[in-house]
Formats: sequence, structure tokens, C-alpha cells
Amino acid sequence: MAGVFLLRALNDGFAMPNKRKKIAIIGGDGIGPEVIREAKLLLDIYRDKAGLPLDLWELDLGADKFLRDGTTFPKEIQVAIQRECSAVLLGALGDPRVPNLEHAAAILFGMRFGYDLYSNIRPVTALADRLVPLTGRKAKDVNFVVFRENTEGIYAGMGGQFKRGTPDEVAINEDINTRKGVERIIRAAFEYARTHNRKRLTMADKSNAMRHAHELWLRVFNEVRAQYPDIESRHVYVDALCLYIIQDPSQFDVIVTNNLFGDIVTDLGAALQGGLGMAASANVHASDPTRVALFEPVHGSAPPLAGKDIANPFASLLTVGMLLAHIGYPEEETRIERCVTQALDEGMCTVDVGGKLGTRAAAAWVRDRVAESLNLTKT
Repeated sequence: MAGVFLLRALNDGFAMPNKRKKIAIIGGDGIGPEVIREAKLLLDIYRDKAGLPLDLWELDLGADKFLRDGTTFPKEIQVAIQRECSAVLLGALGDPRVPNLEHAAAILFGMRFGYDLYSNIRPVTALADRLVPLTGRKAKDVNFVVFRENTEGIYAGMGGQFKRGTPDEVAINEDINTRKGVERIIRAAFEYARTHNRKRLTMADKSNAMRHAHELWLRVFNEVRAQYPDIESRHVYVDALCLYIIQDPSQFDVIVTNNLFGDIVTDLGAALQGGLGMAASANVHASDPTRVALFEPVHGSAPPLAGKDIANPFASLLTVGMLLAHIGYPEEETRIERCVTQALDEGMCTVDVGGKLGTRAAAAWVRDRVAESLNLTKT
């Protein structure tokens, strides 16, 4: 079947990579294993029926594994992923049986920080008019991408507690910003805008209140923007940004901001695209795309929904699209998005986005459309 895909590849005007790509798959916790299973079945189609040179490596990591034997993210697994894999597909992490989320922090931060995946990329794209909760706005008005700095800021874990548990307790988290870290995420956002024909870029900080850390962001932004005169760029404070996104999301193409603000702004954006069940993400080292990258649907593990066949699988399927684009098949991201859009248009989706199907049925419907589009047999 590899020849089928190669023929389509040549007809579609893109070169088929020859080197096999190894993809590590971690199901995660809660609804994670359910939606990642559906995403893996989509990758199976590309590998087994379309002939893409993919090797899928399923790893037993997560809360269940931690509770069985205390395993979090073994060093040998971390090193093997870095050396052998092109990408990781990760399900949501978090389980109430592990109150301190030790396993989740070890896995997620072990990859984000351990592999220096400083660019968290979150597309905010509405695929159906009815999913946009703003009066007078349609899907065409919600189409921007957020670049979130992924390895510094308040999430770096610097700080401590003094006199813990007493009335005089002091708790401190430090906001870490380096010139290198700030410049490279801002430059990555500008490069993305240029290569993806995005004409406007917005940088958000809080430099009026955080005069040391975020003055660095503003100063570096002004220096870098001068090197991209073809991109219309502006600076706004993050509180104003949230207001502007709700007032008129169509004014944004690319947004770049720090770790904490990016976390908040992207969840606000998810509300405009139908909820977190529609939100995909990539974590990459933008300066070196040959490094292993991490892809994850951004919804939580939602333990109360686990095992009920009601979780929305579309974020995971869209995440597969981002993964395939990263390893050399950008047209497949477009194909998968088109099939998900068709599912929404025809109501072949889960309840949270207006359908009546369960997790498995909604994902299977999309996979069938992908297979048909590739002129393959149904799943």
C-alpha cells in the first residue's frame, strides 16, 4: 500500500520522507487512554493502509503504572525517546489517586523541560459557526495561533515556603525570564507568521506592573520586530488582550506570550472553538525541528468521564494532524481538519459539540472519512 500513498504524494506535490519515523504513545490518565486509543487508530491507518513509514511505540506510563510500582518517567525511557523518536503523542495526565501528581509532573515536565521544547503552539480555530459563543461571530472570525513560552516563567518551579502551616507562612514562586528564552519564543512566533502567511502578530505581557521581568519581554519584542517589517506587530497588556479576543477575535493572527499568560489565553481561546475537546497542541524546539516534539490534546484527564464513552476525541485527532505536519506531511493536517469539520457539520460528534455519538463512534466516523479521502477501505 505504500505505493498508493507515494502516488498521491507525487500528485499532491509533496515529497514522501524516506526515513521511518518513530512515534512514542503515552495514553495518560482518566479519559486520556480512551481518546489516545482513537488517535492511535488514525495513525494505524496512515501506517498500515496509506503506507507512511511510521513506527508506533506504546508506553505503559501514567497513574496506573505509578500506583503499581512507583514508576514515573524512567531515565532510560526519557533518553530513548530523545534519541529514537520524532514525536510523542501524549494523553492528559492527572489522577485523584495521586494527590501530588508526582507522575504527571515527571512525565510532562520531563519532556517539556528535558527536551527543551520551548514553543507551545496552540491553534485556536473554530470549525463550525455554531461552536462560536459570541453573538454575530462565525467560524471564520476565530482563526489564530498562540505561541506560549514553555520552559521558563512562573512555571519553572523556583521558590519555596517559609513557616509552612503557621499563621506567618510565606509562599513564593519566582518568575524566571532569560534573554535567550524570551528572544527565541518571540522569534519563533515571527518566523511562523512569515512562513504561514499570517500578517499580524501580537505580543502580550504585563510590563506596566511587572517592571523587571516583563520589561525584558517588551524590550526584546521591540528589537526583534524591527527585523520583520513585513509583519504588522503590536504590544498589548494581557488583560487588554483577553478583552480584545472576546470583542473581536478576527483581529488576531499570531499571539506570543509567556508561560502563565499563554496557559490562560489559550483556554480562553478554546472556549471560542467549541471547548477544550476541540483544542490540539504541539510542544517543539522551534529552532531545531529535527528534535523530538511533543503533541497533546489540551483538555484535562477528566476522571469523572473516564470509561463512559462520552469524551470528545476530536482534539486528539486534530493533534495527530499537527504531529503528521511536523514530521513531513502538512497536507494530512488539512485533511484531518476537513474531516472533523464534516463531522461537525453532519452532527457526527459527541454531545459537548452538539452530536449524539460516543467517543468511539465519533472518532471512527472521522477515520472513515480520512480513509475515503485517501481512497482506502473504511476502518
